[in-house]
Amino acid sequence: MSYDAGHPAMRLEAVILAAGKGTRMRSALPKVLHPLAGEPLLGHVLAQARALDVAAVHVVHGHGAEAVRRRFPEPDIRWVLQEPQQGTGHALAQALPGVSDKAEVLVLYGDVPLLRPATLRRLVEAGARQLAVLTAVLDDPARYGRILRQGGAVQRIVEYRDASPEERAILEINTGFLAAPAELLSRLLPRVGNRNAQKEYYLTDVIGLAAQAGLTIADCQAVPDEILGVNSRRDLASLEDTLRKRRAAEVLEQGVSLLDPGRFDLRGELIAGIDVEIDINVILEGRVELGDRVRIGPNCVIRNSTIGSDTTVRENCVIEEASVGEHCVVGPFARVRPGSEFAEHVHIGNFVETKKAQVARGSKINHLSYIGDAEIGSGVNIGAGTITCNYDGVAKHRTRIGDGAFIGSGTQLVAPVRVGRGATVGAGTTVTRDVPDDELVLSRTRQKVVPGWHRPGKKG
Repeated sequence: MSYDAGHPAMRLEAVILAAGKGTRMRSALPKVLHPLAGEPLLGHVLAQARALDVAAVHVVHGHGAEAVRRRFPEPDIRWVLQEPQQGTGHALAQALPGVSDKAEVLVLYGDVPLLRPATLRRLVEAGARQLAVLTAVLDDPARYGRILRQGGAVQRIVEYRDASPEERAILEINTGFLAAPAELLSRLLPRVGNRNAQKEYYLTDVIGLAAQAGLTIADCQAVPDEILGVNSRRDLASLEDTLRKRRAAEVLEQGVSLLDPGRFDLRGELIAGIDVEIDINVILEGRVELGDRVRIGPNCVIRNSTIGSDTTVRENCVIEEASVGEHCVVGPFARVRPGSEFAEHVHIGNFVETKKAQVARGSKINHLSYIGDAEIGSGVNIGAGTITCNYDGVAKHRTRIGDGAFIGSGTQLVAPVRVGRGATVGAGTTVTRDVPDDELVLSRTRQKVVPGWHRPGKKG
């Protein structure tokens, strides 16, 4: 017997169960806010739901409710407070009144972040007109509930502690994920009891209730690494490793060369051109775009940035919220801070820091300099030890350097100040006033030798 919801194009709504405390995490932070690949666990699950174009997202929260809501202020989330927490069946029952009775409900878990969109789509398709459950086959099912079938059809779930030795030998387990018409769940959930050791209302009991009512229970399978959840720091570290390997494999499929896939971290989205090469211990965060033939050296961190074709980023650089043009060289040991924009053929060398610096074509800042809140023209050479003094203790001020200017080593540019086109600033100069085009400026004191002077020694 099948259940026909009678709605050929059902509205899909996701209910994410995220109320657990996570006692084994031994943390004041709610479990669903612990980061995985730089994003809270719940963030990964919200992305799963949004990838399916759900009409509504309901998040059932409890422990650390205020912190969880504050972390995810998006207006498309409907927050449902579960207080007290009395099991997964009780959690879904709190959310159902806010779900359209003509919708299909997809139940997700805030601490199970690795399900692939394709798997969830299969579950949604199976649950459009009937109750559908997601199962998995494990080599070691441990203490998961087992799927019991009759004639190939799912009949019920038996919890490990209640299972016979024969039932414990079954390798197919219940993942807890399900999809079903809201009308059907509204009929089954009130019949779920709490006669168990935990005195909780288990969502899995709706499977047996549906089978007892003669309803057909659809099912589809997940790959084992998709259904891994987090209950401890050890679990979280294991998922970090799993996700890192998965993303490295996806990047290799894109055609990117990873010199050691085991030492590469993608904590966001990578868009890469052809023949890109990434060395070891590189971390990419947020949205990173790499043009054709980009080379990233070892031990670099790149966050929310674009790097143009044929550019080399040498070892031990940090680039964040910046735009690097084509045919550039950055590093080694460079820090490119937010708002930095480099045109093509720019060189940013070792121990150089930039912030909100626009650097035009062919300019070089090769050694030991800080360039902040600055506009650098084309063909400019900035010598070692140059500093833009951009902050007066209250406000930031800009430095402007014209095309073809030469800034000698050890220069201090006290903003706001402008250095003209083709101007030369002698080494060791402190520039406090604008420098005209094509002129030389110096501000050195006369060198003096003091004959017969002796350095003081320590007494005793």
